Amino acid sequence: MTQFDDLEFFDVVARSSSLTQAGRELGMSVSSVSKRLSQLEDRLGVRLVQRSTRRSTLTPEGERYAAGVSVIVGELAELEESVSGHYAELRGRLLIHSSVGLGRAHIAPLMAKFVADNPRVDVDIELSAKPPNLSDAPFDIAIRVGLLQDSRLTAKLLCRNRRVAVASPKYLADHPAPRAISDLREHNCIVLRQDEGDFALWRFGSGIGETAIRVAGNMISNDGDIATQWCIDGRGVLMRSLWHVQPMLDDGTLVQLLPCIDTPPADIYAVYSAAAQVPRRVQAAVDHLHAHLAGRLHA
Repeated sequence: MTQFDDLEFFDVVARSSSLTQAGRELGMSVSSVSKRLSQLEDRLGVRLVQRSTRRSTLTPEGERYAAGVSVIVGELAELEESVSGHYAELRGRLLIHSSVGLGRAHIAPLMAKFVADNPRVDVDIELSAKPPNLSDAPFDIAIRVGLLQDSRLTAKLLCRNRRVAVASPKYLADHPAPRAISDLREHNCIVLRQDEGDFALWRFGSGIGETAIRVAGNMISNDGDIATQWCIDGRGVLMRSLWHVQPMLDDGTLVQLLPCIDTPPADIYAVYSAAAQVPRRVQAAVDHLHAHLAGRLHA
Protein backbone atom coordinates (compact mmCIF):
# COMPACT_ATOMS: atom_id res chain seq x y z
CA MET A 1 0.00 0.00 0.00
CA THR A 2 1.29 3.47 -0.86
CA GLN A 3 0.99 6.45 1.43
CA PHE A 4 -1.75 7.82 -0.80
CA ASP A 5 -3.69 4.57 -0.45
CA ASP A 6 -3.52 5.18 3.28
CA LEU A 7 -4.89 8.70 2.79
CA GLU A 8 -7.88 7.48 0.79
CA PHE A 9 -8.45 4.74 3.35
CA PHE A 10 -8.35 7.11 6.30
CA ASP A 11 -10.60 9.63 4.54
CA VAL A 12 -13.35 6.99 4.53
CA VAL A 13 -12.67 5.97 8.13
CA ALA A 14 -12.78 9.59 9.30
CA ARG A 15 -16.15 10.17 7.60
CA SER A 16 -17.67 7.03 9.10
CA SER A 17 -19.31 6.71 12.49
CA SER A 18 -17.95 3.20 13.01
CA LEU A 19 -15.45 0.78 11.54
CA THR A 20 -18.39 -1.32 10.39
CA GLN A 21 -19.70 1.57 8.30
CA ALA A 22 -16.21 2.23 6.93
CA GLY A 23 -15.89 -1.43 6.00
CA ARG A 24 -19.14 -1.34 4.04
CA GLU A 25 -17.94 1.62 1.97
CA LEU A 26 -14.45 0.15 1.47
CA GLY A 27 -15.68 -3.39 0.75
CA MET A 28 -13.59 -4.74 3.64
CA SER A 29 -14.32 -6.72 6.77
CA VAL A 30 -14.27 -4.92 10.10
CA SER A 31 -11.20 -6.88 11.17
CA SER A 32 -9.38 -5.87 7.98
CA VAL A 33 -10.26 -2.20 8.53
CA SER A 34 -9.08 -2.39 12.13
CA LYS A 35 -5.83 -4.08 11.14
CA ARG A 36 -5.05 -1.57 8.41
CA LEU A 37 -5.90 1.34 10.70
CA SER A 38 -3.54 -0.05 13.33
CA GLN A 39 -0.78 -0.30 10.71
CA LEU A 40 -1.34 3.34 9.74
CA GLU A 41 -1.23 4.42 13.38
CA ASP A 42 1.96 2.43 13.92
CA ARG A 43 3.56 4.15 10.93
CA LEU A 44 2.59 7.61 12.19
CA GLY A 45 3.31 6.81 15.81
CA VAL A 46 -0.01 8.26 17.06
CA ARG A 47 -3.49 7.06 17.90
CA LEU A 48 -5.92 8.38 15.26
CA VAL A 49 -9.21 6.72 16.22
CA GLN A 50 -10.74 5.61 19.50
CA ARG A 51 -12.67 2.41 18.78
CA SER A 52 -15.63 0.88 20.56
CA THR A 53 -18.02 -1.87 19.58
CA ARG A 54 -20.51 0.43 17.86
CA ARG A 55 -18.70 3.73 17.36
CA SER A 56 -15.35 5.17 16.37
CA THR A 57 -14.25 8.67 17.37
CA LEU A 58 -11.31 10.68 16.07
CA THR A 59 -8.62 11.67 18.54
CA PRO A 60 -7.29 15.27 18.35
CA GLU A 61 -4.45 13.94 16.20
CA GLY A 62 -6.97 12.06 14.08
CA GLU A 63 -9.06 15.20 13.55
CA ARG A 64 -5.98 17.13 12.41
CA TYR A 65 -4.93 14.32 10.08
CA ALA A 66 -8.48 13.93 8.70
CA ALA A 67 -8.73 17.63 7.88
CA GLY A 68 -5.54 17.53 5.83
CA VAL A 69 -6.36 14.20 4.23
CA SER A 70 -9.76 15.47 3.04
CA VAL A 71 -8.15 18.37 1.20
CA ILE A 72 -5.45 16.21 -0.40
CA VAL A 73 -7.84 13.49 -1.54
CA GLY A 74 -10.25 16.05 -2.98
CA GLU A 75 -7.53 17.93 -4.83
CA LEU A 76 -6.10 14.74 -6.32
CA ALA A 77 -9.54 13.62 -7.52
CA GLU A 78 -10.02 16.99 -9.22
CA LEU A 79 -6.56 16.77 -10.79
CA GLU A 80 -7.10 13.25 -12.12
CA GLU A 81 -10.47 14.20 -13.64
CA SER A 82 -8.89 17.19 -15.34
CA VAL A 83 -5.88 15.32 -16.71
CA SER A 84 -7.87 12.30 -17.86
CA GLY A 85 -10.26 14.43 -19.88
CA HIS A 86 -13.31 13.56 -17.76
CA TYR A 87 -13.57 16.85 -15.92
CA ALA A 88 -17.14 17.37 -17.09
CA GLU A 89 -18.20 13.97 -15.75
CA LEU A 90 -18.98 13.81 -12.06
CA ARG A 91 -17.98 10.66 -10.19
CA GLY A 92 -18.07 9.33 -6.65
CA ARG A 93 -20.43 8.69 -3.77
CA LEU A 94 -22.82 11.16 -2.14
CA LEU A 95 -24.23 10.45 1.31
CA ILE A 96 -27.21 12.73 2.01
CA HIS A 97 -29.32 13.14 5.14
CA SER A 98 -32.81 14.63 5.23
CA SER A 99 -35.91 14.66 7.38
CA VAL A 100 -38.41 11.97 6.41
CA GLY A 101 -41.22 14.07 4.90
CA LEU A 102 -39.09 16.49 2.91
CA GLY A 103 -36.74 13.71 1.86
CA ARG A 104 -39.45 11.43 0.52
CA ALA A 105 -41.49 14.10 -1.22
CA HIS A 106 -38.78 16.24 -2.77
CA ILE A 107 -35.11 15.46 -2.02
CA ALA A 108 -35.25 11.86 -3.25
CA PRO A 109 -36.96 12.71 -6.59
CA LEU A 110 -34.53 15.57 -7.21
CA MET A 111 -31.52 13.38 -6.51
CA ALA A 112 -32.91 10.67 -8.79
CA LYS A 113 -32.87 13.25 -11.58
CA PHE A 114 -29.33 14.27 -10.58
CA VAL A 115 -28.13 10.66 -10.86
CA ALA A 116 -29.87 10.27 -14.21
CA ASP A 117 -27.87 13.27 -15.45
CA ASN A 118 -24.67 12.05 -13.75
CA PRO A 119 -24.73 8.23 -13.95
CA ARG A 120 -21.25 7.78 -12.41
CA VAL A 121 -22.41 9.37 -9.15
CA ASP A 122 -23.73 7.01 -6.45
CA VAL A 123 -26.31 8.58 -4.12
CA ASP A 124 -27.13 7.18 -0.68
CA ILE A 125 -29.99 9.02 1.07
CA GLU A 126 -30.73 8.47 4.75
CA LEU A 127 -34.01 9.76 6.17
CA SER A 128 -34.68 10.21 9.87
CA ALA A 129 -36.75 12.41 12.14
CA LYS A 130 -33.71 13.32 14.24
CA PRO A 131 -31.01 15.49 12.63
CA PRO A 132 -27.46 14.14 12.77
CA ASN A 133 -24.59 15.73 14.65
CA LEU A 134 -23.00 17.07 11.49
CA SER A 135 -19.59 17.60 13.08
CA ASP A 136 -19.31 13.85 13.70
CA ALA A 137 -21.55 12.33 11.02
CA PRO A 138 -20.18 11.12 7.67
CA PHE A 139 -22.82 12.85 5.51
CA ASP A 140 -21.66 14.88 2.50
CA ILE A 141 -24.85 16.96 2.54
CA ALA A 142 -27.55 17.37 5.17
CA ILE A 143 -30.86 19.06 4.36
CA ARG A 144 -31.96 21.17 7.32
CA VAL A 145 -35.05 23.25 8.05
CA GLY A 146 -33.66 26.23 9.92
CA LEU A 147 -30.10 27.54 9.76
CA LEU A 148 -27.45 25.65 11.69
CA GLN A 149 -24.89 27.85 13.44
CA ASP A 150 -21.57 26.05 13.03
CA SER A 151 -18.53 27.79 11.56
CA ARG A 152 -17.08 24.45 10.47
CA LEU A 153 -19.95 23.98 8.02
CA THR A 154 -21.32 25.78 4.98
CA ALA A 155 -25.08 26.39 4.79
CA LYS A 156 -26.56 27.24 1.39
CA LEU A 157 -30.13 28.51 1.25
CA LEU A 158 -32.24 26.24 -0.95
CA CYS A 159 -35.70 27.68 -0.40
CA ARG A 160 -37.51 30.20 1.78
CA ASN A 161 -39.94 28.66 4.26
CA ARG A 162 -41.76 29.37 7.50
CA ARG A 163 -44.07 27.52 9.85
CA VAL A 164 -47.74 28.47 10.17
CA ALA A 165 -50.62 27.46 12.41
CA VAL A 166 -53.36 25.58 10.57
CA ALA A 167 -56.62 23.77 11.22
CA SER A 168 -59.25 22.01 9.13
CA PRO A 169 -62.70 23.46 8.33
CA LYS A 170 -64.13 20.51 10.27
CA TYR A 171 -62.26 21.55 13.43
CA LEU A 172 -63.15 25.22 12.99
CA ALA A 173 -66.84 24.35 12.65
CA ASP A 174 -66.79 23.29 16.31
CA HIS A 175 -64.08 25.62 17.67
CA PRO A 176 -63.90 29.38 17.08
CA ALA A 177 -60.73 30.37 15.23
CA PRO A 178 -58.18 32.05 17.52
CA ARG A 179 -58.05 35.85 17.22
CA ALA A 180 -54.88 36.29 19.27
CA ILE A 181 -51.84 34.14 20.00
CA SER A 182 -53.00 33.63 23.59
CA ASP A 183 -56.22 32.03 22.30
CA LEU A 184 -54.21 28.98 21.28
CA ARG A 185 -54.19 27.95 24.95
CA GLU A 186 -57.89 27.19 24.57
CA HIS A 187 -57.35 24.85 21.63
CA ASN A 188 -56.27 21.24 21.33
CA CYS A 189 -52.87 21.63 19.68
CA ILE A 190 -51.29 18.73 17.83
CA VAL A 191 -47.66 18.64 18.92
CA LEU A 192 -45.05 17.58 16.36
CA ARG A 193 -41.74 16.46 17.84
CA GLN A 194 -38.96 17.55 15.48
CA ASP A 195 -35.23 18.17 15.89
CA GLU A 196 -34.07 18.70 19.46
CA GLY A 197 -35.88 21.93 20.37
CA ASP A 198 -38.86 22.59 22.61
CA PHE A 199 -41.54 21.25 20.27
CA ALA A 200 -44.45 22.48 22.43
CA LEU A 201 -43.25 26.10 22.20
CA TRP A 202 -44.76 27.81 19.16
CA ARG A 203 -43.19 31.07 17.99
CA PHE A 204 -44.74 34.07 16.29
CA GLY A 205 -43.27 37.37 15.11
CA SER A 206 -39.56 37.85 14.51
CA GLY A 207 -36.56 39.61 15.99
CA ILE A 208 -37.24 41.67 19.10
CA GLY A 209 -40.97 41.28 18.49
CA GLU A 210 -40.91 37.49 18.66
CA THR A 211 -43.47 35.90 20.96
CA ALA A 212 -43.51 32.29 22.13
CA ILE A 213 -46.45 30.40 23.58
CA ARG A 214 -46.47 26.96 25.15
CA VAL A 215 -49.26 24.85 23.69
CA ALA A 216 -50.78 21.59 24.82
CA GLY A 217 -52.88 18.83 23.36
CA ASN A 218 -53.67 15.13 23.58
CA MET A 219 -52.07 14.11 20.27
CA ILE A 220 -48.28 14.04 19.80
CA SER A 221 -46.14 12.49 17.06
CA ASN A 222 -42.66 12.73 15.59
CA ASP A 223 -44.04 12.05 12.09
CA GLY A 224 -45.16 15.07 10.10
CA ASP A 225 -47.53 13.11 7.85
CA ILE A 226 -49.32 11.60 10.84
CA ALA A 227 -49.67 14.97 12.56
CA THR A 228 -50.94 16.58 9.35
CA GLN A 229 -53.54 13.85 8.80
CA TRP A 230 -54.80 14.32 12.36
CA CYS A 231 -55.17 18.01 11.60
CA ILE A 232 -57.05 17.32 8.34
CA ASP A 233 -59.35 14.96 10.27
CA GLY A 234 -60.30 17.80 12.61
CA ARG A 235 -58.39 16.62 15.67
CA GLY A 236 -56.75 19.95 16.47
CA VAL A 237 -54.49 22.85 15.51
CA LEU A 238 -51.07 22.21 14.02
CA MET A 239 -47.93 24.29 13.44
CA ARG A 240 -46.39 23.03 10.20
CA SER A 241 -43.97 24.19 7.51
CA LEU A 242 -45.47 25.93 4.50
CA TRP A 243 -43.51 23.63 2.18
CA HIS A 244 -45.77 20.83 3.42
CA VAL A 245 -49.18 22.47 3.90
CA GLN A 246 -49.28 25.08 1.12
CA PRO A 247 -51.12 22.78 -1.33
CA MET A 248 -53.71 22.03 1.37
CA LEU A 249 -54.16 25.72 2.06
CA ASP A 250 -54.59 26.35 -1.65
CA ASP A 251 -57.33 23.74 -2.09
CA GLY A 252 -59.11 24.51 1.20
CA THR A 253 -58.27 21.27 2.98
CA LEU A 254 -56.65 23.37 5.72
CA VAL A 255 -57.05 26.98 6.82
CA GLN A 256 -54.23 29.19 8.08
CA LEU A 257 -54.86 30.62 11.54
CA LEU A 258 -53.72 34.07 12.69
CA PRO A 259 -52.68 34.95 9.11
CA CYS A 260 -51.97 38.60 10.01
CA ILE A 261 -49.33 37.58 12.57
CA ASP A 262 -45.95 36.74 11.06
CA THR A 263 -43.96 33.68 12.02
CA PRO A 264 -40.15 33.31 12.17
CA PRO A 265 -38.35 31.92 9.11
CA ALA A 266 -37.70 28.20 8.93
CA ASP A 267 -35.79 28.24 5.65
CA ILE A 268 -34.46 25.08 4.02
CA TYR A 269 -30.68 24.76 3.76
CA ALA A 270 -28.13 22.35 2.38
CA VAL A 271 -25.38 21.98 4.97
CA TYR A 272 -21.97 20.61 4.04
CA SER A 273 -18.28 20.90 4.82
CA ALA A 274 -16.70 24.35 4.95
CA ALA A 275 -13.40 22.93 3.66
CA ALA A 276 -11.69 25.00 0.99
CA GLN A 277 -11.81 22.10 -1.47
CA VAL A 278 -15.41 20.87 -1.65
CA PRO A 279 -15.75 17.87 -4.02
CA ARG A 280 -17.31 18.84 -7.33
CA ARG A 281 -20.06 16.24 -6.98
CA VAL A 282 -21.10 17.79 -3.64
CA GLN A 283 -21.16 21.32 -5.02
CA ALA A 284 -23.02 20.15 -8.14
CA ALA A 285 -25.65 18.34 -6.06
CA VAL A 286 -26.19 21.41 -3.87
CA ASP A 287 -26.52 23.60 -6.97
CA HIS A 288 -29.03 21.14 -8.43
CA LEU A 289 -31.17 21.24 -5.28
CA HIS A 290 -30.95 25.04 -5.19
CA ALA A 291 -32.06 25.31 -8.81
CA HIS A 292 -35.08 23.01 -8.53
CA LEU A 293 -36.37 22.68 -4.96
CA ALA A 294 -38.17 26.02 -4.76
CA GLY A 295 -40.03 25.29 -8.00
CA ARG A 296 -41.31 21.97 -6.63
CA LEU A 297 -42.42 23.47 -3.32
CA HIS A 298 -44.17 26.48 -4.82
CA ALA A 299 -45.70 24.72 -7.82
